Amino acid sequence: MKVGVVTFPGSLDDVDAQRAVRLGGHEAVALWHGDHDLRGVDAVVLPGGFSYGDYLRCGAISRFAPVMTEVVEAAGRGMPVLGICNGFQILCESHLLPGALIRNDHRKFVCRDQRLRIDNASTPWTSSYAEGQEVTIVLKNGEGGYVADAATLDRLEGEGQVVARYLGDNPNGSMRDIAGVSNERGNVVGLMPHPEHAVEELTGAGTDGLGFFTSLAAAAFA
Repeated sequence: MKVGVVTFPGSLDDVDAQRAVRLGGHEAVALWHGDHDLRGVDAVVLPGGFSYGDYLRCGAISRFAPVMTEVVEAAGRGMPVLGICNGFQILCESHLLPGALIRNDHRKFVCRDQRLRIDNASTPWTSSYAEGQEVTIVLKNGEGGYVADAATLDRLEGEGQVVARYLGDNPNGSMRDIAGVSNERGNVVGLMPHPEHAVEELTGAGTDGLGFFTSLAAAAFA
């Protein structure tokens, strides 16, 4: 599959995401925030970083980038879209995902290997995992607290849209320990931890994140 990785001004992890895409068995296609087309890709990754310096709110400016018009339309047609950290924030600001990400409850940037449980293994981004599987993936954020109103949280849990939860100490105050969610259709996923930093033993973070990228191949032939 051809997987587009969008670079916004301030993106940090776009190259890492491209490498993870390739290790997952796909062709990585670099997309620019000012692009008006997706260059024929089959899926899109919005990487982590500090797009536009996180001015206003994280992701609040990026949602207006020309490429996001194309991403929103493609997601509506069912294209798989993964937002990682800042990408998750952009997806929420673009209303492709419910809820919002706010400053960590302890007001400090957190960077650590984080244990997670995969609660939904049926999305195009998680089908390589077993439901309930525990993984360890790098987490690094200052505004990673997931929040939503009670009705939205109940709906996400009731409809199986919670993709992953934090295990152990909650690292950022996310409601109900939520680390990632999907839209109703399941093709759009936002995840605060960084699976692209846990795709090969060389980095010392293990390979638990690789499944987010190999899952696309299984989804393509499902």
